[in-house]
Order: sequence, then structure tokens, then C-alpha cells
Amino acid sequence: MVTETETTAAGNVIGVDELCSYAVDISVTNRGVLTDEASLRDALRRAARAGEARILGESSHIFANGAVTIALVLSKSHLSIHTWPEFSLANIDFLTYGRRSAEAMLAEIRRCLSPARVSITRLSRAAP
Repeated sequence: MVTETETTAAGNVIGVDELCSYAVDISVTNRGVLTDEASLRDALRRAARAGEARILGESSHIFANGAVTIALVLSKSHLSIHTWPEFSLANIDFLTYGRRSAEAMLAEIRRCLSPARVSITRLSRAAP
């Protein structure tokens, strides 16, 4: 069986069978982080860079209650966050090639948001 591969900017070779979606639920003790659009945007940018992803575009919206939605369009991928300050919750979704890049992205998001609790669901997207 032949597996398609891709080489990242850092020279890492990954297989298309490593294509995965992640749904991440983060609870925070500091609700202020969930309404700070600039800091959230910076956190997503840092996470994308940590995962060796190229940012192609981005969009955001701040709601009346201060909740924030930000989406980054990445090369062959995406990364988004939706915050729910009234529940001290952030939902983060992303698609990535390779566990190593996903782990780097998650580590950066954790560093930036200082969560009290994290729940991660990983779904393989490339069926053999």
C-alpha cells in the first residue's frame, strides 16, 4: 500500500493517514482571557506557527457579551476558537497533518490560555 506523504517547512515527512481533526474544550478560571480578542488571535497565530502551519487568512467577531470567534485559514488546514465567557469555556477546532504538529499547537494554546481543564477529541480523517 502506498501512502501519500508531505514534507513540512521544517523537513518533517508525514503521511496523509495522519490527517486528523481535533475538538478541544478548555475551561478557564480567568474569564477575562476569553474576551480578549487580541490575545486570543495572538494565541492562535502562535499555535499555527508552532504546528508549522502557514496562515493564509483570518477573520474574527466580538459578540455583545464579549464572546469572541476567530478563524484562521491555514495551508491545507484551519484553526478556530469560539469563547463562551459566561461558562468560562473556549471551544477550539482544528485540522492538522501529523500528531507532532497537533501536539505543538495544543501545547501553545495551553500555554497561552492557562486552562483549568482540557478535553480533547481526536478524529482520524483519512480512511485507508
